Amino acid sequence: MATILIVDDHPSFRATARAILEADGFDVVGEAEDGTSALEAVDRLRPDILLLDVQLPDMDGFTVATTLGANGYMPTIVLTSSRDAADFGPLVDACGARGFVPKGELSGAALHAVLR
Repeated sequence: MATILIVDDHPSFRATARAILEADGFDVVGEAEDGTSALEAVDRLRPDILLLDVQLPDMDGFTVATTLGANGYMPTIVLTSSRDAADFGPLVDACGARGFVPKGELSGAALHAVLR
């Protein structure tokens, strides 16, 4: 079972994402509300997958992803946002993320499709 860390500044989205992903067989090992706590949680929890919101209060998801790549431990990163992936142009690929799932389309199947 793949472990996952959910990073989003909205508690309601984190709760919804947790319920959806756990129902689809993922092991949600933690949550974080901003980039700084995400970096700390990844270091502490070592999740297989990081579901990472693009827009966070202290730094954007692209910066978090790039920082993780420089720090040595890089979980598989799947970015998410209420905006469409096309709004971010080449930034999704450039930061080292595996892909993107819009928040409104989040499901275990959508996440598995990105992970393949």
